[in-house]
Amino acid sequence: MKNIKALLSEILEEIQPDKNYEKEIFSKLNSIVKKINQNQKHIKAILGGSGAKGTWLKTFDADIFILFDYNKFKNKSDKLSDFLEKILNKKFKNLKRLHGSRDYFQIRQGNFTFEIVPILKISKAEQAKNITDVSPLHSKWVLKHKKVVNEMKLTKQFCQAQNVYGAESYIRGFSGYVCEILTVYYGSFLNLIKNAAKWQDKFVIDVNRYYRGKDIFKLVNTSKLVSPLIVIDPVQKDRNAAAALSIEKFEVFKKAARGFLRHPSKEFFVKKDILQEFLKQKSNNKKIIVKATPLTGKIDVVGGKLLKIYEFLNEEFKKHNFKIINSNWEWNKKDDASFYFLFDKKPLPKTTEIEGPPIKIKQHADNFRKRHKRTFIKNNKVYATEKRKFILPEQLSKNLIKNKSIKERCKSIKIEIL
Repeated sequence: MKNIKALLSEILEEIQPDKNYEKEIFSKLNSIVKKINQNQKHIKAILGGSGAKGTWLKTFDADIFILFDYNKFKNKSDKLSDFLEKILNKKFKNLKRLHGSRDYFQIRQGNFTFEIVPILKISKAEQAKNITDVSPLHSKWVLKHKKVVNEMKLTKQFCQAQNVYGAESYIRGFSGYVCEILTVYYGSFLNLIKNAAKWQDKFVIDVNRYYRGKDIFKLVNTSKLVSPLIVIDPVQKDRNAAAALSIEKFEVFKKAARGFLRHPSKEFFVKKDILQEFLKQKSNNKKIIVKATPLTGKIDVVGGKLLKIYEFLNEEFKKHNFKIINSNWEWNKKDDASFYFLFDKKPLPKTTEIEGPPIKIKQHADNFRKRHKRTFIKNNKVYATEKRKFILPEQLSKNLIKNKSIKERCKSIKIEIL
């Protein structure tokens, strides 16, 4: 145990932001906040995100929340972005508006990019008109647990390294807030990992004990409880903070937790280069990389369309009996998305058997024989032998990228065969 704790202390030192970097970014943040607040009556700029909570890592997104007076703007919440745009345009150059659940803005200061998010100033979650309105309440709750801030950082870094960090619809992993709640619930990163290794499907985390001794599945809308892990939001008891989590990411996290407990190592906290990991696979396997240029629009929507392409390709390869040894995908929100597929190099047989109806259902069996030239009987069923259209995955790939469901989800798409 001492060895693991010593290892985690070393890792913590390595993931902490550089003091000079931290000083510079906060200097710029404070300058922006001061500039926005100058001569304003009904809005107030504050630091948001991991910066406000003190849970930032070596590199972090710097968010600034613009609080709009609740009584004045509660009925105009859909116009907050427009109001804010007019204010910011007078104070900053090269302002960029981005689409989100509520549109937000980006400005660059030197090498740093800052995101400015308009929200209503609320005192309780029930007042929120948009999910982003609740963010300062999340920060306020996390700040009550400063004793485990470093433990939260370990949890976040672990999730980032395992590629399960982020609640966006195209990632479906653990949000930063969920990482923070889980760490508070278990008291430390190590205790979280020990318990996570044993999590069962539909495991419930209720840090504020809102449903202690009660059946949560009878009291909360079941549509909010479809995720494999249920994390009750401590500031909004009818919300599952982990609602976006997929079974795939849940299982990856659990597997990584078990792996770390078996062989504790810094490697579990180092984000892998997906392309390099893919290229390192055995040379006697066939590697295909599909690259898609994303559409423009809301990041979450664009990412969701890219995920659909990846899922479609996976399904079609399996449907045509190609054995996928490994597959993955990545998108950094700036460049093309890359979909990686590793196949068995051996071609599929030139023919395939198609199962038909039982011979006792004469009409169906006769119709099946009419549709297929070469038929035979096996286990009292009619079968047909047909020539395969695709015996190599690259043949199918070239056909799939012409599919309408792919073409309408990206600007362009191409294939690289390695």
